[in-house]
Amino acid sequence: MRLLVITNLFFPDRGGGASVFSDLCFGLVERGWDVTVFTTHPYYPEWRRKCEGSRWRLGREEIRGVTVLRHGLYVPASPSKLMPRVLYELSFGASLSRSLLRGGNFDAVMVYCPMLGAVLFAAIRQLLRGEPLWLNVQDIPADAAAASGISESGLFDRVANRLQHWLFNRADVWSTISPVMLERVSTIRARNQPVYLCPNWLNGSLADHIAALPSKLGRMPVSPVRLLYAGNIGKKQGLLEFCQRLGETGMAFRFQIHGDGGEADTVRRWIAEGSDARFAFGEFLDEAGFTRALHDTDVFVITEKPGSGASFIPSKLIPGIASGTPVLAVCDRSGPLGSELSAAGLGVLVEWADVDRIEDRFRELTGDAAGFTACQQRCLNHARNYSRAVGIGLFDARLKDLAHRRPANV
Repeated sequence: MRLLVITNLFFPDRGGGASVFSDLCFGLVERGWDVTVFTTHPYYPEWRRKCEGSRWRLGREEIRGVTVLRHGLYVPASPSKLMPRVLYELSFGASLSRSLLRGGNFDAVMVYCPMLGAVLFAAIRQLLRGEPLWLNVQDIPADAAAASGISESGLFDRVANRLQHWLFNRADVWSTISPVMLERVSTIRARNQPVYLCPNWLNGSLADHIAALPSKLGRMPVSPVRLLYAGNIGKKQGLLEFCQRLGETGMAFRFQIHGDGGEADTVRRWIAEGSDARFAFGEFLDEAGFTRALHDTDVFVITEKPGSGASFIPSKLIPGIASGTPVLAVCDRSGPLGSELSAAGLGVLVEWADVDRIEDRFRELTGDAAGFTACQQRCLNHARNYSRAVGIGLFDARLKDLAHRRPANV
């Protein structure tokens, strides 16, 4: 079976789901699929080109049995601003258009959406070639742009929503990664397409790194409590706003931040120019460094700007709980992250209106040894829902159904 995957993020990029997107392709090759990936040259989450030569050249390589065709992409210096972001999206779709006639016909095509530019190319390709198309919704871009503040124009939001609606409905099958997102994308479909819940998982190499470390189950927080944020730092995380609010409290903590992204420099400068020794900033970590940092911390911090709705769920939640680390989620209670954390009891949920009272919430989590250990155990138990074998097996079976044009409505 021949599969084409279209994504802006692929190995060796990290963050933003890149490791899971890559792991799916590697896993399908292990199951006998012939997988080709149309992607771009590495740039994420640093938002800078990480290779030599022309940015627009078409590159070809083989990675763990996957044929990878790399296309050019405009990488904006200010990815949190609207017009550079629009050019970024359009440039990928335009660059991909050079491959409309490449690769022959595929039994199935999967396009990952955090980028509408990729979905635009996939829709055009389907119109021209008739290949069955699977839309994998990791982010809902029009929703995310409005919620994060990248777009502050009502007219742009309306146009973006209409374009998103039209492009999404070119696909024959949809999937997304959380129950709350499933409800949202189901309101967008116009042809009663199947919409599958296909959560992301803990990729194989991260799982190996975590398994190599000793268990921290039953280990109590130190004083002052150690907090960790690690991953992408963009508009939708609102990390600077959280740091500013947290810094106004009298709480004792040590907050270690490791990351990169469109808003990383603003957080780095705020910490460097301040005099609050409770905060420290470091580079984006590789997988071994990330798992070691998770093991050494007491609480893993995940932030989302208020009003994010059902536009995304952070992929960093999965390795966090797989390490047995309780989570501090600063987010809306009704969103995908807040709903999952509350339902499974994975830590402390603090809505933005209550950040000033965060110390009281922490006492609830860390003040009782039995309660903290129980939370660690719930994290480990819940992480079992994100099995690599189950996740890739689900895609394997449903992609075969799509290739034979018999997707099941759900």
